[in-house]
Amino acid sequence: MAHTPESILEQLKNRAFAPVYFLQGEEPYYIDLISDYIEAHALQEHEKGFNQVVLYGKDVDVPTVLLQAKRFPMMSDRSVVIVKEAQSMADLEKEEGMKQLEAYLKNPLPSTILVFCHKYKSLDGRKALGKAIGKHAVLLTTKKLYDNQVPAWVNHYLKSKGIKGTQQAVLMLSEYIGADLLRLANEIDKLLLNLKPGATLDEQAVQENVGISKEYNIFELQSALIARDALKANRIIHYFEANPKNNPLIPNLSLLFSFFTRILTLHLQPDKSEAGLKKSLGNQAWKVKDYVQAMRVFPPQRCIDIIHYLRVADLQVKGITGGNMGEADILRELVFKMLHPIPRVLAG
Repeated sequence: MAHTPESILEQLKNRAFAPVYFLQGEEPYYIDLISDYIEAHALQEHEKGFNQVVLYGKDVDVPTVLLQAKRFPMMSDRSVVIVKEAQSMADLEKEEGMKQLEAYLKNPLPSTILVFCHKYKSLDGRKALGKAIGKHAVLLTTKKLYDNQVPAWVNHYLKSKGIKGTQQAVLMLSEYIGADLLRLANEIDKLLLNLKPGATLDEQAVQENVGISKEYNIFELQSALIARDALKANRIIHYFEANPKNNPLIPNLSLLFSFFTRILTLHLQPDKSEAGLKKSLGNQAWKVKDYVQAMRVFPPQRCIDIIHYLRVADLQVKGITGGNMGEADILRELVFKMLHPIPRVLAG
């Protein structure tokens, strides 16, 4: 049956182990989290040598996995078989492999914990194997978070560590890193090394420890664009050019795209009162004054033009168009277009 990551981890911590786990989906973070917990905690250290096996999908087939799963434990109550990168198993979705796995699912060895880590995609739940897994195994299907779900995830993760985060710190992490949960968790864990339980994570700590310059970052570039401050914008571009590893252009283009898409969405909504804008902004409601100013500076057609320029810049940085332009030159040209509207020539 289907479960959530939280329900599975709670059962594992209570040492309520199931015979088979099938962990699948687009978001690998929870797949790794659960399989790593089983690998670390299902057996005691002295039991692992004879009773814990880690296999890799590209190196094994279904019969090999089941041969390991059907072995009885030695000097232990249970054994553990973990199949990492199970999506690479050549026969997992072929008729013979599916039949063999279905048969095992219906009658698994109770002393074995068999874990499949099937990353980045999911089995078809309408087919016989998918139905059998759903009925006889602990099934987890993960999905990538949407951008607007990331701040809530960051808050939840901080809370689980006994830490609070300021609204700006949470949004900086969410926007700068995005929906890469593994990287988010790693960056937060590094930040927490310097904080005591019950402390508050603020924006200064994020700026100092996540490679975000206090004065020269994508958020300050957005502020410079709103203020139409070309000098500050070019200083930030120059800083990006001097520190390319900490300021790759593609993620910054993604953030700018989200920023101008949000402005355009606010323009198009019927309720433009402060309350209406706050409701539309959701997690970004505290920045409503900045967005009101941005709406004044960038009317709807300007937003549409800028979104087009961003798409062009994305193609340029990926080498599809634009010749040999470097990232700094692409961004410099983009910002110039943002700050200097190109007159529209009327036909006739």
